[in-house]
Amino acid sequence: MLKMARPIMFITGNKNKLKEVNQIMGSSFPQKIEIQDIDLPEYQGEPDEVARSKCAEAARHVNGPVLVEDTSLCFNALGGMPGPYIKWFLKKVGPSGLHKMLQAFDDKSAYALCTFAYCSGEKDAQIYTFEGRCDGSIVEPRGSTDFGWDPIFQPDGYTQTYAEMDKSIKNTISHRSKALAALRDYFVKSS
Repeated sequence: MLKMARPIMFITGNKNKLKEVNQIMGSSFPQKIEIQDIDLPEYQGEPDEVARSKCAEAARHVNGPVLVEDTSLCFNALGGMPGPYIKWFLKKVGPSGLHKMLQAFDDKSAYALCTFAYCSGEKDAQIYTFEGRCDGSIVEPRGSTDFGWDPIFQPDGYTQTYAEMDKSIKNTISHRSKALAALRDYFVKSS
């Protein structure tokens, strides 16, 4: 498994995300992941493009290994919107407002998409992306409101929203866990 001397700096201001990442990666992941809050520009584009741009900028700031995440919540009735702009929609209208956006539509299906981008931070280093997707539907808010849009997203095959689920269940089915599994595989294969 690929092991570096320096920890990977996970660029986020959200300590809940770091906690979830470390829970999903588990103690057997040999690389230490630490948090660093850098105010990166808000890029526009497709999720993969946004993650790559954020990662390149973060690597310039840190001058070492970095990991960034871009999360999208895509409503099928709205052609995939709000998508990578979910953070701003959530900030303006909250979980209830997001649910109400689909009130006039029969189609309440959605998918959560997580894209992690990793770069070693070395000069001209390649940026690798790792994607995870979880299909589900948008429901009236239920459960704890301490983690973004979790109260309105109910994964297919489950009767609970992300917010209502035990973290051990969520962390095995979520978009984030699937993207992190791909990241873990990269480190295993690179060793």
